[in-house]
Amino acid sequence: MSEFSLVRRNMVDNQLRPTRVTDQFILEAMSVIPRERFVPENKKSMAYIDEDIEVAPGRFLMEPIVLARLLQELELTSNKSVLNVGCATGYDAAVLGKLVGSVVAIESDPALMAFASEAINELAIDNVAVVEAPLDEGYQAESPYDAILISGAITEVPSKIANELILDGRLAAVIGNSDVGVLGRAYIFVRGDDTLSSRPLFDAGTQMLPGLEKEETFTF
Repeated sequence: MSEFSLVRRNMVDNQLRPTRVTDQFILEAMSVIPRERFVPENKKSMAYIDEDIEVAPGRFLMEPIVLARLLQELELTSNKSVLNVGCATGYDAAVLGKLVGSVVAIESDPALMAFASEAINELAIDNVAVVEAPLDEGYQAESPYDAILISGAITEVPSKIANELILDGRLAAVIGNSDVGVLGRAYIFVRGDDTLSSRPLFDAGTQMLPGLEKEETFTF
């Protein structure tokens, strides 16, 4: 077993399992996707730490525990389509690719988009499309989606993104605060006929996702 394979297994056994991550498909996906492939070369040794990792100025991979618990709340199955907003280097999208039928991963930074595309192609994950697009607009061309994952903290759910969900579709995100040191909280949102209901899940120190700090509130 390689050094990274061992550390990856330790992440699953010592970070995810003890923190209420019970979905075996998520645990399996995160045990096989090489997280070290999705961080810069000089940070590979940090790939499995239990905190956010900066992969570009102001851009982060979410802590594995937060990602896994958000994915679990989305109630994913192999026939679902998912939008991943702010995919950065593509790790979250790669994990999603092991869980669902199709993934559209949007990224506004061309360099990060190229990094994500290369990594996902290298791993032969052929049901993930990485697209350059403004993060606050989602990706209407392939909507509606069964579920949406936002890979970073936001202050509120942008209405354009929420409107790309199917009826009863689920959106997982951390609602945070741009003030340094203020802890955010993970939420699951469910789209109704004319509402977007929400339920708080757990506290999360997730870094803010640039471009989605302040958006109009959700409306149909």
